[in-house]
Amino acid sequence: AALQENLDKKLFGQHLVSKVVVKAVKGFLNNTNAKKPLALSLHGWTGTGKNFVSKIVAESIYKRGLQSKYVHQFVATLHFPHAHSINLYKDQLQSWIRGNVSICPRSLFIFDEMDKMHAGLIDSIKPFLDYYELLDGVSYRQAIFIFLSNAGAEKITEVALDFWRNGRTREDIQLSHIQNALSVSVFNNKNSGFWHSTLIDRNLIDYFVPFLPLEYKHVKMCVRVEIKSRGYAVDEDILTRIADEMTYFPREERIYSDKGCKTVDAKLDYYYD
Repeated sequence: AALQENLDKKLFGQHLVSKVVVKAVKGFLNNTNAKKPLALSLHGWTGTGKNFVSKIVAESIYKRGLQSKYVHQFVATLHFPHAHSINLYKDQLQSWIRGNVSICPRSLFIFDEMDKMHAGLIDSIKPFLDYYELLDGVSYRQAIFIFLSNAGAEKITEVALDFWRNGRTREDIQLSHIQNALSVSVFNNKNSGFWHSTLIDRNLIDYFVPFLPLEYKHVKMCVRVEIKSRGYAVDEDILTRIADEMTYFPREERIYSDKGCKTVDAKLDYYYD
């Protein structure tokens, strides 16, 4: 219930995300006989809410949210920076996952910047995501894996723009309109972290979750919530000015914010300093 409520209140313009994530997480947590871990792959432009959603998922499961010792975050450029060390990273990653799931079967692993992950590295965790009852005496079936990536954002935008240009609302977009094209796009993208990955080939990712690019009205919603969260009264003039300062694409139509809500925080610092 808290997961649904938080997504409804704090996530804007992402009807597909709310629907899929709540259904997937709730169904998995209620399943006493899961056959494999839950694997969600979140895709979309910067600032559309991928990190935010993984934070809300963590908070809905663990009392301390992202601060829980059972939640483990990996950032590609921080934890796996060097291509020549890929074999070392594979060993370390397997050892880390094995050790933590041994301590707590309901562990959550979040992989950020998947599009900057070295090709082949993520395949080292394939055994943990597969349909094994036990691996060396350890069951991984209660664990959750969330992957965050900008890869596939162009394909998502293509679908959203097509709907917009045909006079249909973004709410008309269904998961079936995007999911297959998204998984193929990510699989064939050398810079996706999932390039020719066995995780996709073996259908081990349960859901490819598309984050639609945010429109002007969604940016204003983000600004409004951020102003309120800081304890200020909402000044409509400042709110509009911040939304107007954002840059939008495509160049002709200027529909979508190219940074989503990413820089809202910094812009508010300027106006409310």
